[in-house]
Amino acid sequence: MNLIVGLGNPVPKYENTRHNIGFQAVRKLAEKHNFKARKRDEAMVAEDRIKGYPAAIAQPLTLMNRSGRAVSWLVDEYSAKPRDLLVIHDDLDLEMGRIRLKYGGSSGGHNGIKSIIKALDTPEFNRLRLGIGRPPPGVRASDYVLDKFSSEEKLEVIEPALARAVEAVELWLEEDLDAAMNRFN
Repeated sequence: MNLIVGLGNPVPKYENTRHNIGFQAVRKLAEKHNFKARKRDEAMVAEDRIKGYPAAIAQPLTLMNRSGRAVSWLVDEYSAKPRDLLVIHDDLDLEMGRIRLKYGGSSGGHNGIKSIIKALDTPEFNRLRLGIGRPPPGVRASDYVLDKFSSEEKLEVIEPALARAVEAVELWLEEDLDAAMNRFN
């Protein structure tokens, strides 16, 4: 079973913030493939097939900094191996709207990824990073990630990026990470 996890904060006030772009991506994927989510332990999970491949799409119900607890449970529940897990998250160091796939590596300062690495006791898993850009001068990163995208950013940059992210996930499922990296990185 392939496991696709979007990171975010499950608190209503953080809905549609930059930090929750991972949630937005898995919702787009679920909508496109008519997945219906239900609460399971510490995550909202939807299971079905994407382009013929079995997949579970999940949103942790833990706060971002505790994502590892939910992801660890999901990995155990679905007997997922690192190559079967794809975590989708925001990235301050990528230009807004850019996407990048990678396998392994450090957390890059992302506390959700840091929590997952600690819980799984390995950095070796697939990641799809969605660029949210750096904050403007004088704005703290912690405030910036919890801001919502402007209407213009959402329409012109974020919606197309989410569509590309969905395509990247589909290609990862159909072929592999290298194919998705070659096309989208």
